[in-house]
Amino acid sequence: MENRTIYLIRHGSIQTADDQHRYIGQVDLPLNEVGVGQAQVLQQRFEHASIHSIYCSDLFRSQQTAEIIATHKKVVITARKDLREINLGEWENRTFAEIMQRFPQQFKARGKDIGYYCIPGGESFAQCSQRVVAAFHDIMNNSHGNILIVGHAGVNRLLLCHMLGIPIGNLFRISQDFGCLNIIHCNHTHYRLQLMNFK
Repeated sequence: MENRTIYLIRHGSIQTADDQHRYIGQVDLPLNEVGVGQAQVLQQRFEHASIHSIYCSDLFRSQQTAEIIATHKKVVITARKDLREINLGEWENRTFAEIMQRFPQQFKARGKDIGYYCIPGGESFAQCSQRVVAAFHDIMNNSHGNILIVGHAGVNRLLLCHMLGIPIGNLFRISQDFGCLNIIHCNHTHYRLQLMNFK
């Protein structure tokens, strides 16, 4: 593997119906005004950076962020379904308060086994990890030079866990704020994290 830099980004802030804390996995939501601004800051940051290819989830918030970043670049953006955020099944777009009230046992069970608990109709973080890590290796094997990936909070955490050898049960020890930047250098089969959750 050639010496390469991976720029791993979380999409900008999203437009939701209210300010309540919700389970947002594969619900397809756009960026809000703040999120557009965060993407524009990233566009300025990468205006003169050497990037050979850009990849993103096919969810709108990820594609929007990638398109804004690539505004002045002649770089092809490839949207991939396998880079989508975790599928939260029956909990999608429901508030934390509602889930705690309606499904207290399941809520507690997931908290105790965050890596492997599977919400009905959805996927576990372990299953999501298999999907996104396979996508990541496919991208690395079929591209060259520096790449930029616009992912999601869960997706990025799982990729960082994979690259750093961290058990997926510890994924929430990694912060991934809206519009954040992670920089990873890879040399042969080794990954080195230079910057994490930078805004």
